[in-house]
Amino acid sequence: MAFMIIFKYIFWTLYRIWFYILIALPIIILFPILLLSISREQWYPYFFKLARFWAKFILIGMGFNYKIVREQTPERDKSYMFIANHTSMADIMLMLVSVKNPFVFVGKKELAKIPLFGFFYKRTCILVDRSSPESRKAVFLRAQRRLKSGLSICIFPEGGVPDDLSVVLDEFKDGAFRLAINHKIPIVPITFLDNKKRWSYTFFSGSPGKMRCIIHKFIETSKLSTDDTKELNKEARNIILNELEKELIA
Repeated sequence: MAFMIIFKYIFWTLYRIWFYILIALPIIILFPILLLSISREQWYPYFFKLARFWAKFILIGMGFNYKIVREQTPERDKSYMFIANHTSMADIMLMLVSVKNPFVFVGKKELAKIPLFGFFYKRTCILVDRSSPESRKAVFLRAQRRLKSGLSICIFPEGGVPDDLSVVLDEFKDGAFRLAINHKIPIVPITFLDNKKRWSYTFFSGSPGKMRCIIHKFIETSKLSTDDTKELNKEARNIILNELEKELIA
């Protein structure tokens, strides 16, 4: 029994190290091409294709057997607001693999501190300091510019990963929904069913296995006003929450 416990802790430690090796390896190999792809803003779609390859490389290398169910498929050359539940750093990779439309992440600035990954993260994503009102305002301005250039936006509206792992889905912030209404772009709710089990932020946890993603039917915002922000927030959250709760019962 004691041997099995020790073995598990050794496995989890090596598995965590392997994850960061998989993150770094493609970046090191493709560094000159990646650097070129971010040198001009209009070249971002090429960077996005490389990012999708990077994400697939990591998920496959970790032994995550991902499956994507699409209730509706985004149209090419159309902007969307992609939102999903957030429980794992692997959420970034699964989102990249699941969505083909080039999008820009809005994410916390702390991830920019990760070596190599952080270098490209802070140059391609919209970083937010959630403790700063000025930073939140700047996010809206940068997101507006990206949407006008034809890109989509991806936000994890919980605003971070809940410290309490028993929380199925935290409350959503309004930013993603207000932005979608202002630009009349559809909300695309996405549910990650297995990411907490496969790769949570708890160090001694995780394992290879299935990683399912459901892209739900879109919520149109063309006829909504900012007064509808709270209701849109609630509708989108309920779609994801209902899917997560069905999984708990199953």
